[in-house]
Amino acid sequence: MTSTTTPAAASSPETSPTTAPPTWLPVAAVAVTLVFWASAFVAIRHLGEDFSPGALSLGRLLVGTVCLGVVALSRGVPHPTRRQWLSIVVIGVLWFGVYNVALNEGEHRVDAGTAAMLIQISPVLIAFLAAAFLHERFTLYLGIGLALAFAGVGLISLSISDGDGGSDVLGVVLCLVSAVVYSISLILQKPLVARLPAIHVVWLACTVGTVVCLPFLGQLVDQARDAPASSLLWVVYLGVFPTAIAFTTYAFALNHMSATSLGVTTYLVPPITIVMGVVLLDEAPPAMAYVGGALALVGVAVARRKPRTIPDL
Repeated sequence: MTSTTTPAAASSPETSPTTAPPTWLPVAAVAVTLVFWASAFVAIRHLGEDFSPGALSLGRLLVGTVCLGVVALSRGVPHPTRRQWLSIVVIGVLWFGVYNVALNEGEHRVDAGTAAMLIQISPVLIAFLAAAFLHERFTLYLGIGLALAFAGVGLISLSISDGDGGSDVLGVVLCLVSAVVYSISLILQKPLVARLPAIHVVWLACTVGTVVCLPFLGQLVDQARDAPASSLLWVVYLGVFPTAIAFTTYAFALNHMSATSLGVTTYLVPPITIVMGVVLLDEAPPAMAYVGGALALVGVAVARRKPRTIPDL
């Protein structure tokens, strides 16, 4: 999964050790990503009556591809190697194609909060994949943190699933599929953003995802014609903020943090999604969901602790 460094990539300002960003910048990038991704769960749920899963995916990706392309091409034309192209295509098919269609269909069957919870098995998968393929260290704190956070996610999922709406088994499976392809894609993206500018990686992958979703073009045209203007604006929002901006800030953070640590931070998405769901969709989770959210936050804090170094005597 490693990539050969080209002379052009080696001189890239994003990979130069002399231009390392301030320590707060990757954290800020993660914060932007989490808020926008949380809002995406709510927007997808809201748009379920106006757009089918495939049409919504294509509309979102078309907007994202255009926005990303304007910025990416202003910074030069990317020149990935053949191996890097292979990873980019796989990421585009999985993360931007399969992920979006599966999640959109899943949210036709489960509420936004439940979907956000189910996606959170991904940090567990990422931790194991990173240890296996990126040689990242799997610490005791990480193991405890993952267990606590996953238990919190389980509590929230169960509490919401027992609500009036219930949970559709197929919807749950589709959300889990999204979590799996997201985890694989993040591991593939880690070596890419160390060699290529993050904006170029995200733009190329998003373009691939758009091509994958082109069979839904007819549905998108028909449904966009019948949809209210507010829904069209929500599709544009999904393309600009949770897609173009959030995927870029996430890729930037991935270049300056371990895949495992970054994956664990996504446990913050469900609590944010729940609050947004209450305010915008009037979907209020039961009290146990808040207990689970607090437990997930504790897990994130524990997982991000570094083992103590024992000094030589």
